[in-house]
Amino acid sequence: MSNKTSPLVFIISAPSGAGKTTLIHRVMAARPNLTFSVSHTTRSPRQGETDKRDYYFVSRETFREMIENNAFLEWAVVYGEYYGTSAGEIRRLHRLGKDVILDIDVQGALQVMEKLDKKQLVSIFILPPDMETLKQRLIARGKDPLERIERRLATAREEIRQSDRYNFRIINDDLERATRDLAKIMGQT
Repeated sequence: MSNKTSPLVFIISAPSGAGKTTLIHRVMAARPNLTFSVSHTTRSPRQGETDKRDYYFVSRETFREMIENNAFLEWAVVYGEYYGTSAGEIRRLHRLGKDVILDIDVQGALQVMEKLDKKQLVSIFILPPDMETLKQRLIARGKDPLERIERRLATAREEIRQSDRYNFRIINDDLERATRDLAKIMGQT
């Protein structure tokens, strides 16, 4: 368990298909003081997703109003949809004494890194073993047509180039080892 005195924000980024969500859920199961920040988005819910649990699903108009009111710690347009992290939500969770995970893309992560105190922030980038493995994982998910997968792979290459800006990098080539690595980072900060 952490020996710090104030709650932390853990930024975790990865290309689509790198296994970030699986790793986050595995570590959260062992850390009751760790909670997930639910982001806002304008995209439609996917099968099995629930409003306020997976995302706050809002209209573009609502999202733009939130931007105008400086409600976001970070926000970005990803694949044509808006995504953002509410600064108020982070403050609320910290008041409860919770460490917060931000599962966000690189452009959002870089915004947060500029805004938050470095003592409060730990950034972690999850890497796939290689691009071919990443492609196979995306295909196996069966969520996207090949054209979108190719777009995700192009984005992944750009994101990976930015990974050296993070405090830590974990290669997810073995799920058990990657889970231990992530848990160790989050438990020792």
